[in-house]
Amino acid sequence: MSKITRRDFINGTLMAAGASMLSTSTSAQTVLDTLDPSYYPPARTGLRGNHPSSNIHAHSQALSGQTDWGPTTDLDETYDLIVVGGGISGLAAAYFYRQEHGHDKKILILDNHDDFGGHAKRNEHTIDGHLLLGYGGSQTLQEPHGYNKRVRKLLDDLGVDLEKFETSSYDSGFYKRHGLGAATYFNKKAFGEDKVVNHPFCTYPGYLEGLLRPTLSFEDAVQQTPLSERGKEQLLRVLHGGMHTLDVPQENLRRYMRRNSYFDYLKNDMGVDDPGVLRMARYSSLDNAGGGADILSLGTAEYSGAIGLDPVVEQKHRLSEAEYKEYLKDIGDTYVEEDRYIHHFPDGNATIARTLVKKMVPNVGEGETTEEIVLSKFDYSELDKSNNIVRIRLNSTVVKAQHEGDPNTSKEVLVDYVRDNQTYRVKGKGVVMACYNSMIPYIVPDLPPKQDAALRELTKIPLQYTTVGLTNWRAFKEAGIGAAMAPGNIHQFVAMDFPVSIGGYEYTKTPDEPCIVQLIATPAGSTVGAPAIEQFREARYKMLTMQFSDYEKDIRELLSGMLPKDSFDFDRDVESITLNRWAHGYSWGDPGEVGRKPFGRITIANADAVDNSMAEVAIQQGWRAVKELG
Repeated sequence: MSKITRRDFINGTLMAAGASMLSTSTSAQTVLDTLDPSYYPPARTGLRGNHPSSNIHAHSQALSGQTDWGPTTDLDETYDLIVVGGGISGLAAAYFYRQEHGHDKKILILDNHDDFGGHAKRNEHTIDGHLLLGYGGSQTLQEPHGYNKRVRKLLDDLGVDLEKFETSSYDSGFYKRHGLGAATYFNKKAFGEDKVVNHPFCTYPGYLEGLLRPTLSFEDAVQQTPLSERGKEQLLRVLHGGMHTLDVPQENLRRYMRRNSYFDYLKNDMGVDDPGVLRMARYSSLDNAGGGADILSLGTAEYSGAIGLDPVVEQKHRLSEAEYKEYLKDIGDTYVEEDRYIHHFPDGNATIARTLVKKMVPNVGEGETTEEIVLSKFDYSELDKSNNIVRIRLNSTVVKAQHEGDPNTSKEVLVDYVRDNQTYRVKGKGVVMACYNSMIPYIVPDLPPKQDAALRELTKIPLQYTTVGLTNWRAFKEAGIGAAMAPGNIHQFVAMDFPVSIGGYEYTKTPDEPCIVQLIATPAGSTVGAPAIEQFREARYKMLTMQFSDYEKDIRELLSGMLPKDSFDFDRDVESITLNRWAHGYSWGDPGEVGRKPFGRITIANADAVDNSMAEVAIQQGWRAVKELG
């Protein structure tokens, strides 16, 4: 039997059992007081993110119409604020509420998952005594120097030192020292043979600052691919194409790129019909936009790094020679123009979530600033103690939030939640819904019809972030691979994790040391060009019905096919796997003012509220929701 099976009880059965091992007492405090001291979600492997059991009650409510949850026990707990959803937006809302109304205000945060943070998920792997940190969702503070004053003030409160990332924490020379660049792995199943070409054919890997640029010309790289001769000719045509080759006046180009599809451009303007080339193109933008590139506009595809739309090339044709030289100087070693993509904690934005929690639940762990909290081991039994001013209650799915009396005059909201198949009721003088906004109509039964309809229009793009703990990375060094596109696999991208050392945490230094590699999957529908929402629904269903063994098989095939066989053995070198599945990942659709407006003592937060999935937007929406409560 492969040693891989000892990691996780395969399909999350350990995680599901972990919740059921809690007491079924009607006292929520008794439940938390009897929590096993070993309860520590960040160290769990196997199926995580939307882990087994996390969405059972929500799916029963939304998909099956269930409204009867059995007898409800009133816990006789009243809070100044109840927050539904313990992600970054919900945590920020609770933090802002205390700032606005006083630190003595009682707050309860309810979340259906077994950990707080939402998509800001911390993954811990321990290999040969080394603690390795990875991210399972919300990745990086993107372009933080452009954040508004409210978000920057919050980051300052949490002790985020942006300058430190720029001067010491992010090791920009790591990839160069080890000769690591970007490649493309073509697998036998989709392309007829296992083949590695040392070129990404797109700009997606450019977000890894310092990654070596390809040295192969387009012509040489294309000739090495396992595509047919016709496919090679088409791929080369796309690579030498671009917006500047179209007969579109410069002043109309931006509008053209917003209104026209990337795949229509490939097929109609570039003459592409080869399935191998279209497959490469479909998975060349990945989580920059989510889903397949067949649903993207030309503008979004260019921003996302899709094949044949290199912003650097386009700028050369849009700018004067002097302006272009200045532009190249500004972007430095990055592939695309943006604020340096280096403001990344070892566990991604989980450090932001953890620091927010520490500010509100002081006894949960040591440290005060983000840097001090990177290595802090949190005690989850402290989250819901009865003497806490702020309490965080996990494994608790809210199924109803209804005003006590007329919403226009009511002073309290009754909130029912299901925990361990028992239904409990608490009361809040105000409620912030910081959950998936599309669930709000199912939870708040008396919403105005127009608001109900606007929220139901929302959907989400499924995403998956997988962290793999390796005993060493000698094979990556030998192959010269720091990142690779893998258009034939479930996981379409694999990379060494960001080279960040901060707060006493040290990134791997030599190929003989353990490390984490990050794999990314952006599931798409089976029919290229099908409507986006249909593709998301199909991909979501497939993601949640796949077993751990299915994912492990893909990871085994990807790493074993891509890496040198004399220096990599899957069963020997892979120590742990954590699959962070987000069936409801990026936001898709804007509920508008009608959808996100306050309803009595209930306000709406989360990045969904404005169709933007960035961490800073989630924070902004938490602030807006608190201000609307008054």
